[in-house]
Amino acid sequence: MTANFLIGLREGLEATLVVVLLMAYLAKTGRRHLIPRLWAGIAAAVAVSIGFGALLTFGPQGLTFEAQEAIGGSLSIMAVGLVTWMVFWMARTARTLGSDLKSQVDRFAGGAGWGLALVAAIAVGREGLETALFLWAAAQATGESTQPLIGALLGLVAAAGFGYLLHRGVLKVNLSRFFTWTGAALVVIAGGVLSYGIHDLQEARFLPGLHVLAFDVSGAVPPSSWYGTLLKGTLNFSPATTWFEAAAWLAYVLPVLFLYLRTNRKAPPNPAASGNTPAVKAVAAA
Repeated sequence: MTANFLIGLREGLEATLVVVLLMAYLAKTGRRHLIPRLWAGIAAAVAVSIGFGALLTFGPQGLTFEAQEAIGGSLSIMAVGLVTWMVFWMARTARTLGSDLKSQVDRFAGGAGWGLALVAAIAVGREGLETALFLWAAAQATGESTQPLIGALLGLVAAAGFGYLLHRGVLKVNLSRFFTWTGAALVVIAGGVLSYGIHDLQEARFLPGLHVLAFDVSGAVPPSSWYGTLLKGTLNFSPATTWFEAAAWLAYVLPVLFLYLRTNRKAPPNPAASGNTPAVKAVAAA
């Protein structure tokens, strides 16, 4: 549940910040009448994301075991790719996110303003689709469906609460540091999802080595124990790990984490990520 809470919090806060920035700019430029268009785009993005999650959940049912494992493994690896792209994208573009959104608002706010709904739908929908896919992959890895969903919903609720406090100008948060460390945590979590995706492909007989273990610590870390459950739920750790799974985890986590932290260290300070920005102040004053 902890990992899924982090996913919901991180993705939800990214989407919330986009909404806060868009609302701030509309209020600042005297175009509050377009805010309903903004909410229409957000509602459409949420509906598409929920539909995508339902398709992932119920679509593979009725297929053979090998086919389900092949689909599950492929989608897990795809989820890892999307999360990796997302954390690096945020690290690179956070400094210009506000100005990019403003230019899109200026471009699409003419006429009836439905182009603004498209801007909001794309910005929020990207986060929603990533969240749905990664949560589905995490749920597959842990073998649970209820707890991951509850954890993600709690994270989204917390993100909405933070967004409201930012909107009102009550909360001041170093968002740059928040996104840096949650991004690093997501890389480690994604490594576990990748390892599980490899295991799925081994069970689907797409990859060899299903019974060739790198280690088996089931005696020291029983899967049914509280700490085994905790490790499985947060890091997707499997006490019995094949060589292919272990190699995939190491080959992904170590270089990606190194590059990600180096990218954030090289990035110049971002005043827009402090939570005390003109955009946030404009929303608070609106």
